[in-house]
Amino acid sequence: MSRRTSQSRRQHGSAPDHHPSCPCGLPQSYDECCGRYHSGAAAPTAEALMRSRYSAFVVEDSAYLLRTWHPRTRPARLDLGPGMRWTGLEILGTGDGSAFHSTGTVEFRASYRGGSLHELSRFERVDGAWVYLDGDFLA
Repeated sequence: MSRRTSQSRRQHGSAPDHHPSCPCGLPQSYDECCGRYHSGAAAPTAEALMRSRYSAFVVEDSAYLLRTWHPRTRPARLDLGPGMRWTGLEILGTGDGSAFHSTGTVEFRASYRGGSLHELSRFERVDGAWVYLDGDFLA
């Protein structure tokens, strides 16, 4: 499953709910899309978790990022780069990661002002919830 998503044009750090689409690139509002996961709902798939984690970087929600990081690989703290402006997310492919799986992968490209990050991320379920395990940076 591969699809191209639109770029977020949201101003970094501003309230996302007045924008027509979520920072993750899906057409729903932030509150209907990633915002509900940031508020405590469980992401149903590895891709949904990946999108919500990207949106958490956009809105600088480090608590959510730490909460959705596998306990085995989670850093003690997370310092988000001040002034980092994320500009778009493109999902390049997924492997497993549905309600029927215990592991999954998401390959994505996250763009920021001045460049992009291409990663193959691995996800696992811990106590039934999807969490980010780790990832490999790709060229």
